[in-house]
Amino acid sequence: MPHFDVTLAGELNLDLILYGLPDELPPERELLADRMMLTLGSSSAIVAHNLAALGSRVGFQSLIGEDSLGQIALERLAESGVDISRVRRVQGPTTTGLTIILQRTGWRNMLTYSGTIAELSLKDLDFDYLSDSRHFHLSSLYLQQALRPDVGELFRRLKTAGLTISLDTNDDPQDLWGGGLKDLLKYVDVLLPNTREATRITGTDDPEIAIRQLAEMVPLVVVKLGHEGALAQRGEERFTSPSLNVTAVDAVGAGDSFDAGFLHQYLQGSDLPACLASGNRAGALSVTRPGGTEAFRDKDYRERFLREHGAAAAN
Repeated sequence: MPHFDVTLAGELNLDLILYGLPDELPPERELLADRMMLTLGSSSAIVAHNLAALGSRVGFQSLIGEDSLGQIALERLAESGVDISRVRRVQGPTTTGLTIILQRTGWRNMLTYSGTIAELSLKDLDFDYLSDSRHFHLSSLYLQQALRPDVGELFRRLKTAGLTISLDTNDDPQDLWGGGLKDLLKYVDVLLPNTREATRITGTDDPEIAIRQLAEMVPLVVVKLGHEGALAQRGEERFTSPSLNVTAVDAVGAGDSFDAGFLHQYLQGSDLPACLASGNRAGALSVTRPGGTEAFRDKDYRERFLREHGAAAAN
């Protein structure tokens, strides 16, 4: 039996979230935020953290720098039960990445210093470790600059080893959506875009056309629809699930939390309506506290929320 349910390789950094800023940021002015949160960031780490909090066995590989931010991120990830034994510290001037989020009402600016995020490459990965799993998940394809040219080779080897694969590209900062993405999709079992990402991947402005095109490329397309919930397209079959009505603090990490909730149920063999509902619950839980993992760190709060919204507590 594999040691892990899910393995991931990707970015590990912190998010610094500032609240209460004006919409316009004039130059040469000192502007005051009214609140801040320093929390575990990065899509890969948020998915890993929240999968483990939900009860999945998770292994994680990444690079961090020899700095205090990297240490804090590593400790936060380990607290949830993620195996961090293959996270490597790199020597040299490059430090752990950092994302600064300027949160406004209903929208945000995101500024990322890539740091070690961009340095993780195929040679840094322990393939035996990653393949000792039932499933592999990759997030933030376009942030992983050193790894991206070899993702196809990584996926091919993992498929040969018998793993299923899920991919959430997240955004492309250059908005080009190239890099051989469509060639990678032949290895992907579950693709997890939001609506914008689905249209950008396919080069169409029509979400419906985008979803149907993607469903011809991968066995299962799961699209995050924000306030409208989520849908899953498997061939000609379509399943939908509404969002939960909760009071949102911010949407940081909501999509990554959805991925965690969906994959947790998917790997237990649940049907697609149950997987979608689990994803929506996890996404809703995430937005009730700042950042992508803070609501998951509080076990009593997490399990009460999930129970009240129709889910059993984590094993």
